Amino acid sequence: MLITFVILYLLLSIGLGVFAATKVHKTRDYINAGRRLPLFVVVSMVFATWFGAETVLGIPATFIEEDLAGLVSDPFGASLCLILFGLFFARKLYRFNLLTIVDFYRQRYDRKVEFVTGIAITLSYLGWVSAQITALGLVFNILSDGLISQPMGIVLGAAVVLVYTLLGGMWAVAVTTTFQMIIIVLGLFYVAWLLADHVGGVMPVIEHASSNDKFNFWPALNSVAIIAFISGLLTMGFGSIPQQDVFQRANAAKSENVAVWGTVLGGIAYFLFAAVPIYLAYSAHLLDPSMVAHFLEEDAQKILPSLVLGHLPMMAQVIFFGALLAVIMSTASGTLLAPSVTLSENVIKPWLLQGDTSDAHMLKMTRIVVAVFAVLVTLYALWALDSDMGIHQMVENAYKVTLVVAFVPLVAGLYWSRATTIGAYTAIIFGLITWLPMEFIAPEGEGLMPPQFVGFLFAIVGMVIGSLLSKPQMQHFN
Repeated sequence: MLITFVILYLLLSIGLGVFAATKVHKTRDYINAGRRLPLFVVVSMVFATWFGAETVLGIPATFIEEDLAGLVSDPFGASLCLILFGLFFARKLYRFNLLTIVDFYRQRYDRKVEFVTGIAITLSYLGWVSAQITALGLVFNILSDGLISQPMGIVLGAAVVLVYTLLGGMWAVAVTTTFQMIIIVLGLFYVAWLLADHVGGVMPVIEHASSNDKFNFWPALNSVAIIAFISGLLTMGFGSIPQQDVFQRANAAKSENVAVWGTVLGGIAYFLFAAVPIYLAYSAHLLDPSMVAHFLEEDAQKILPSLVLGHLPMMAQVIFFGALLAVIMSTASGTLLAPSVTLSENVIKPWLLQGDTSDAHMLKMTRIVVAVFAVLVTLYALWALDSDMGIHQMVENAYKVTLVVAFVPLVAGLYWSRATTIGAYTAIIFGLITWLPMEFIAPEGEGLMPPQFVGFLFAIVGMVIGSLLSKPQMQHFN
């Protein structure tokens, strides 16, 4: 019954993608859904895109293995990103009527800055999308009781997500994530209600976690710990702001106010609801401590799905895995579309095709890039599986490059009228030449600052020095 349900759910998602494809008539429909989406849909897209595999599988596993401080990047940094984007970036960027966020770098600076930031933003998605595909492989492996290997599940999951994203683009993301958000919320609350009956409510789980010092959050009072804490928060909190998926959801809204509040409310909803899977997974300590001990040795990400399979009735299993699939697929589709759009619009079109293409040709090319990027993501996921990289770690690593390369030119371009193209060049160069060597010399910042934090600070220095030493340029827009 469970396998049958999963197959039906996958077919339904593809069906929604086929339906959404009927609304796609031009490139802007495919990328921004014609900028016609209401508040509820924007909130749904923001929430469902960010509430991904790492939230249901990776974050609870990290909490069980470490403590609350291990979650500083996600959900704390991730929620910070969405709220900051809504309050300080959504309205300004919405007014420019851009197709991608990287268009801003071209208009504010030049095509070279557009090219470099476009590449950086595209590369940052490899880890995030691969995390979702890896989670699909894990789910298929668990549901089939090992009949489908995780690598085989990764390939299968990538194929399903590719089909409906390829067809419907942003309309497919809007339609499927609205449907999937409802399943996520209702499904996980239902499972939490059932587990609360088994463990005596919420308080016994909280008390157990507290007695085991799981709510330690603030860093030790020394410079190394404090810098590591701030770096973890800012890597995702700032590094994920210059991202196409966040921009795309705000930019698809029907008005400025919807763009602002859709992002802010989506971020708040994400932060609050991220507590639910943590509670679900930690309940295993009370229900089946031997299983927890076993999977802490093997793979802590399997604790929650194994708990549901071993201790809840069939209907609860159907609902949980339906919600889990909704979580993963909603994130995977949105994060597959975003970098593909960036690559086609800001790298391939202006640099390889010289920007001279019809709308129909661009739509076709964007879909081809979606397919190619899906293949790259699948290969990266298979490589990461062999290297034992966890889902949460894959997502954390995704935003280092955008923090170093793209964040400072974005903020300076929007809020500092003195920022120049030379300043953007020096910010990118200073950031890269300090960050990349440290990733090889001291990747974890052993006894030093984390590499991406050093790159971020030097990017600020580069922007200030380069801008002050160069001639102010005429603004392309207000």
